[in-house]
Amino acid sequence: MLGVLGLTSCLEDNPDYAVGTPSPITSIEDVRRLYQGENVPLQAEALAGAHQIVGLVVSDATGLNVPGGANTIVVQNKRRGAVRGMIIPLSGGGPTFAVGDSVVVDIAGGTLAKTNGSLRIEGLTPGHVTKISSNNPIRTQDINVEALKNNLDAYEGTLVRITGSSITPVPVSGDTYSGNKTLADGSGNRLTLHTEATAAFAGRRIPASATFIGIAVGGLDASQEVVSQLWLRTAADAVDPSGPIYLNFPESFESVPQATKGSYDMNTAAVPDNTVRFTSGPWKLYQSILGNTSGRDRYTGTQGIRMQQNLTVPAVVEMKFDLPNGATKVTLIYGAYYTDAASSWKLEYSQDQGATWQQTGPTITDAGNWQRSITFLMNISGPVRFRINKLGLGVSSPPTILNGRLGLDDIAIYEN
Repeated sequence: MLGVLGLTSCLEDNPDYAVGTPSPITSIEDVRRLYQGENVPLQAEALAGAHQIVGLVVSDATGLNVPGGANTIVVQNKRRGAVRGMIIPLSGGGPTFAVGDSVVVDIAGGTLAKTNGSLRIEGLTPGHVTKISSNNPIRTQDINVEALKNNLDAYEGTLVRITGSSITPVPVSGDTYSGNKTLADGSGNRLTLHTEATAAFAGRRIPASATFIGIAVGGLDASQEVVSQLWLRTAADAVDPSGPIYLNFPESFESVPQATKGSYDMNTAAVPDNTVRFTSGPWKLYQSILGNTSGRDRYTGTQGIRMQQNLTVPAVVEMKFDLPNGATKVTLIYGAYYTDAASSWKLEYSQDQGATWQQTGPTITDAGNWQRSITFLMNISGPVRFRINKLGLGVSSPPTILNGRLGLDDIAIYEN
């Protein structure tokens, strides 16, 4: 156990635990792979001699909305770049565990089972869990409704942040979180926002939309088919509430082939003045292309936007159409391309069909080699359009000038 105690806060990201001799620790991802439709007794021989998993607790018992019940912990860890999670009900009394606790779980003698649509390790008690440290930072994965709907296994049991969605139908006065609510994007993708009737926030009024943070879970619909669910932990997991999302948003830039805009500056019959028609409408992609390089471009589906580097003029991703009912919020996903330097960009809006533009929110300078989401809050009435303006700062010369390529995806706009 002394070797385990030395892991402390590095538990979530330590890639390999075995050196020379078989490690007692296996990854959550390797445990999840054991399930092939039937319950699996977790014995050392099934785990190459291992009998422990490590990770961070992402569930919060104080909100009384934990998948599996009040005596359940949800643990996630990362190995070889993949974040994976597990729901672990704990029977009997004993110590409780809090968000951010780093733990070692002895899974020997437990059973890997799918119950009520979610994969769990059952048959354990609090005595199987050892806390190593507290208050560790937790990685929250930024995704959209479509990603969770179509790839539940990759996210189940992990903490996710979902942007670009709203509650449908739009809540009316008196509607609360309690029960199952439909969380949808503007393109028809849906999942279930589930709140237990006994949750601490079940009786609170539910907003039309928000950035929803919660635990991804598999559940059963009326026909007993497995569906994707999101369980908020507390009322604080509904961040930046606003009006409903516009139809056909978030714009994912996936409705045309990547080759349609494969050059940074184009003016052809198919792409006049760098303008491409997507699901939401026409967008001008000046000094911007459709990028689809896995691990380098920043996108959630099959492709996103990549904006050029080292320019002395601005690059823009600009709506060429208006939305009628103003805006309360804009969200999007962004990050630097591959290992490029950061860059500077700002969100701008126009209420005169693009003749003039005004900045809303701060200039953003923190794009790194990862994918993150951002929210801009506003109160705009009347027709409006938006653009991303990447500043033309010149050739990168760190640390004074940073002007790498910038990735964008899932731009979502919410009505006023």
